[in-house]
Amino acid sequence: MKADLILYNIGTLVTAKEIEKSSIMTNMENIEIIDDAYLAVKDGKVLETGKQPVPEELKGENTVMTDAEYKVVTPGIVDSHTHLVFYGSRENELPLKIKGIPYLEILRNGGGILSTVRATRKATKEQLTEKALETLDRMLCFGVTTVESKSGYGLNLEEEIKQLEVNRELNKRHPIDIVSTFMGAHAVPEEYKEKPHEYIDEIIKMLPEIKKRNLAEFCDIFCEDEVFSVDESRKILNTAKKEGFKLKIHADEIVSLGGAELAGEVGAVSAEHLMAVSDKGIEELYKNKVIADILPATSFNLGKNYAPVRKMIDKGVDIAISSDYNPGSCPTENMQLVMQICSSQLKMTPAEIFKGVTLNGARALTLDEKTGSLEKGKNADFVVYDTDNINYIFYNFGINHVKDVYKNGKLVVKNKHKVY
Repeated sequence: MKADLILYNIGTLVTAKEIEKSSIMTNMENIEIIDDAYLAVKDGKVLETGKQPVPEELKGENTVMTDAEYKVVTPGIVDSHTHLVFYGSRENELPLKIKGIPYLEILRNGGGILSTVRATRKATKEQLTEKALETLDRMLCFGVTTVESKSGYGLNLEEEIKQLEVNRELNKRHPIDIVSTFMGAHAVPEEYKEKPHEYIDEIIKMLPEIKKRNLAEFCDIFCEDEVFSVDESRKILNTAKKEGFKLKIHADEIVSLGGAELAGEVGAVSAEHLMAVSDKGIEELYKNKVIADILPATSFNLGKNYAPVRKMIDKGVDIAISSDYNPGSCPTENMQLVMQICSSQLKMTPAEIFKGVTLNGARALTLDEKTGSLEKGKNADFVVYDTDNINYIFYNFGINHVKDVYKNGKLVVKNKHKVY
């Protein structure tokens, strides 16, 4: 079969294909990395990868031959935890955070999530869409090709539907693939402040309507002290599961509440944040094959502890790495910065980090049969970095190393600028 596109002279090709683990590898390092490589694409899918020279049988008269100039090529980044659709911003809270006022105290006094809820409810669908499209353009230029987008800034049926419908519109209008998550259980809205149990009943009533409209694949909940308890989270998640949703859970972010244990119990695909996860919680993640989705830029921004990544890796837990892009605790679209924090602060190796933002990111969205690695038949989503070795991406931090981005085999970012 003749390829439509062949990238040749690839200095280092990180396919992220899982390989047999050697005795010196962690469970996060067992990905294929090929030096002096080529990548062939057909009909928007990966046709073949390998070590040069390029097989002649892949070349046809219409094959586009592109010299990668010995740069690094990796799968497109999968950002598997974001709060993409919202309105307004929260820089007014910055002085409070600098003074050390806790996040939950800001929320308790009507700030935080509730502040964004007020702004998002006032915004039109068109305003939300245009704002999110600008954000997606920035993400794309940093190498992101798939994004999970949670609702949770509406906190009533009408407004949650509005956010989720924006997700659907974004998926039609932007090259990045959008995976939609319903998170009506993000906080208790102000109108239910004195009757939080009634809001839990409202969330349960929302679930069948969201599913009927096919607006979300996942259901998520903020299982946290002063937000939703383990028992309340269990009730909502089990109901969501019966309605046909896959499950995610914001677990053990601030307080070690037992969210990771609950994730294992209810069969969640991923448990997210995990800065305060217990040893028992780590055991349950491993035992139940729950992806630990860590959000290190949130810890960095809030000045909080990081998730115990090395302990989880040593236990054999699969780690995904995400941005947690949101207007409060992590307003950054720069996934390369997130990756660099993993290197400098969490002491993760380049191979571990690339597995976390590609293959395991896709696993956290149950998309690993389609994307997350450059294997035959998978989407040809890949990034060309303007460097000749993977270490440099982590060494020179805080800048954008992306040169080009391809989505389904089509060039969508060229020389750091969108061209779609």
